[in-house]
Amino acid sequence: MSEPAPPPSGTGCDACIDGGGWWFHLRRCIDCGNIGCCDSSIAQHARRHSEQTGHAVATSFEPGEHWFWDYAAETSAPSVPLSPPFSRPEDQSAPGPDGRVPAEWRSLLH
Repeated sequence: MSEPAPPPSGTGCDACIDGGGWWFHLRRCIDCGNIGCCDSSIAQHARRHSEQTGHAVATSFEPGEHWFWDYAAETSAPSVPLSPPFSRPEDQSAPGPDGRVPAEWRSLLH
């Protein structure tokens, strides 16, 4: 990939937002910019996106994290140039979104 990966689709997992859910951490698809929730989240939307689209590689969308994961190979992947922003806003809660995270969220993680 010589051009930077597409910009992120938003600042949170759209599938969780649309479905009334919540996420623990966020992942960004390097092929299309889709933001999905991580494998520790209940819905695991980033992995589902990868399986449904064939977009194998995602990167963390968490502040301060700089790693890439290949869902198809189940291993780390080489980094690629990204279009900004590189993470969710630092003032955005994790887990999130605010107001939807249940009090017992820790016991619900995968």
